[in-house]
Amino acid sequence: MKTSGTNIRLRKLLSGLKNGTLIPRPEFQRRLVWANKHKIAFIQTVLEGLPFPEIYIAAGDVNLTSGEGNEMIVDGQQRISTLYQYFTGSDEIKYPSDVLPYEKLTPQQQEDFLEYEVVIRDLGKQTIENIKTIFQRINSTNYSLNAVEIHNSRFDGALKMFAEELSENSFFEDHSVFTNNDIKRMRDLGFSLLTSITLLSSYFNLETEFETFLEKYNDEFPDSEKLKTEIEFILNQIESLNFDEKSRVYKKNDLFTLIVELHRGQFKESKKYDNKKIETNLKGFYAKVEAEDMSPDVQEYIKNVIQGTNSRSARITRGRIIAKVINE
Repeated sequence: MKTSGTNIRLRKLLSGLKNGTLIPRPEFQRRLVWANKHKIAFIQTVLEGLPFPEIYIAAGDVNLTSGEGNEMIVDGQQRISTLYQYFTGSDEIKYPSDVLPYEKLTPQQQEDFLEYEVVIRDLGKQTIENIKTIFQRINSTNYSLNAVEIHNSRFDGALKMFAEELSENSFFEDHSVFTNNDIKRMRDLGFSLLTSITLLSSYFNLETEFETFLEKYNDEFPDSEKLKTEIEFILNQIESLNFDEKSRVYKKNDLFTLIVELHRGQFKESKKYDNKKIETNLKGFYAKVEAEDMSPDVQEYIKNVIQGTNSRSARITRGRIIAKVINE
């Protein structure tokens, strides 16, 4: 495959977006979401005349009668879209005091912005399948991405940073909640996102709500301090219950359920718990689970920990049983 590299003035790319001859989101490309601060940092890069990595484009459709055609952005969608939002005065960008909107730049600054040279790598005419392959190779890792890794590549905002901070809480390391492979595959971040979003809403299926909440709280997460305080309270409470280090309470699914139900009872339903009683009840219940006791609640709990682990119904069932245990 022959490719050619060239410099194109930014104004030509912006014109292409405006008149539809440059397509920023062909169907094969992930929808990328930058937090506002990252958009601002990138805009400043261009305003200061500093370079950024090359953009990949490919030839699109051609009208055989008029001779007019379009081109597709294969890689670089968010960068070009951010500059277009800046140029058009989109309300999706919020400006800090030290960054001027485009319309408030001096004529010379506006000209410098429009004349900024973007490095373009033109892939020429390719089939959609080839373009998909190229895009995947450009953005590839040495293994397939799991859902959390994909979300991590798309979002870098307030809720994600909150979850990252939560995943680094010493509680998880002290009790070996996450394996080295969990951390390598970002399952610690996934657990923290799952827990945080569930506390903000309710049980849901798989990771279906990740994107909704990551996008909703991409720029700001106003309840971060409140939720942080509540989660730390729950983790300290669990710490005080003196579980054996090999207790199943430190298994991810069991721990997730206990955190959610302790939070629900105390912060959503305003219940007052006797920690000593909770400790006795939970230790007794987990002992029955390990012994595979034949009582209905224990059998149902075991079934929903092992089977259908990430389904909403399994999470609800586990939650109902643990709530019953801590409320006895």
